[in-house]
Amino acid sequence: MLKFRGCQNFRQRLLLSTISGKAIRIDDIRAQDENPGLRSFEASFLRLLEKLTNGCVVEINETGTSLRYKPGMVVGGPGLVHDCGVQRSIGWFLEPLVLLALFGKRPLGITLKGITNDHIDPGVDVLRTVTLPLLKRLGVDDNGLELKVVKRGARPLGGGEVVLRVPIMKQLPLINLTDEGMVKRIRGVAYSMKVSPQSTNRMVDGARGVLNKLLADVYIFTDALSGSASGNSPGFGLTLVAETTSGCLIAAEAAASHSGGAAGSAAAQAAAQEGLVLEVGGEPLVVPEDVGRVAAQALLEEVKRGGVVDGGHQGLLLLLCALGPEEMHELRLGPLTPAAVRTLRHIKDFLGVTFAIRTESASQTVFMSCIGSGLRNLARKTA
Repeated sequence: MLKFRGCQNFRQRLLLSTISGKAIRIDDIRAQDENPGLRSFEASFLRLLEKLTNGCVVEINETGTSLRYKPGMVVGGPGLVHDCGVQRSIGWFLEPLVLLALFGKRPLGITLKGITNDHIDPGVDVLRTVTLPLLKRLGVDDNGLELKVVKRGARPLGGGEVVLRVPIMKQLPLINLTDEGMVKRIRGVAYSMKVSPQSTNRMVDGARGVLNKLLADVYIFTDALSGSASGNSPGFGLTLVAETTSGCLIAAEAAASHSGGAAGSAAAQAAAQEGLVLEVGGEPLVVPEDVGRVAAQALLEEVKRGGVVDGGHQGLLLLLCALGPEEMHELRLGPLTPAAVRTLRHIKDFLGVTFAIRTESASQTVFMSCIGSGLRNLARKTA
């Protein structure tokens, strides 16, 4: 049994435990906190794992500060439904779910309900326009892989709904992604829920003001929702995706939603309409143009970092390499994020795979190579 301490990388530990079949124990989960133990969104993720697997055992102590998890077999199957709650967004649940479902006994079909877009977790648009196309490019079956946004939902009340379909695979493919290419076009989605439809056009103007100085081929779709499809809370945001000449996709996003505090200025009050602050990443925002500008600058920052994926997808790509066939996998990434470094440590703990790292000082990028663990989908044999 592998032993860990603290609540960091909670999802990844459970994901790798389930895929590798190794039991884990996590102690000191927020032991020094005023409110110690597991949070409701972490308990919700454990319930989601119980729905997807057969035979998993979860033991939690009275205070919720210690957890023992014995993995079961990933079953998957169609027609599943899960309520993600409103503490974390649907993207927080989708990130590990997409990878886990590939190792299932049957193709997965699941409806997830909750918050679709916020400034804390990746939005569903990033997963739909970058994560799934990345998996398709690496060899996952195109027909069975789909993410459909039925309703959008913003903080604090959510009300969004997405449908995810993931096929199963016998074994993950060999990965060799070292050509990052040059940015040739930028696409995006500006969305709004329960606010003026003009908000989307104003976000597009804000983003174009930054991007059109550098690139002419910029097209941003608008998705202004009202009624039942717009969830239970007002909010708006923008997701941008840069596509390079080598087919790489790099994403950045900014989202504004109503927080519970009083507005800090008269301009913020006017924007919020109900006297509530609009935030992106914790910073008060005055107008939708600011959201567009923040998203565009975040995208330029990701492009400047280099690599075949943005910082948010580094961990996923490293996991795909480590779980792949016993051949040489090679990647080119920008400077490693703290989350990617923690992923490398967990890959070594669970799979015994270590990466060779070679830096290229001219472009500030990192070449990562490893021999995969050769993990196969054992659940599929018993189908």
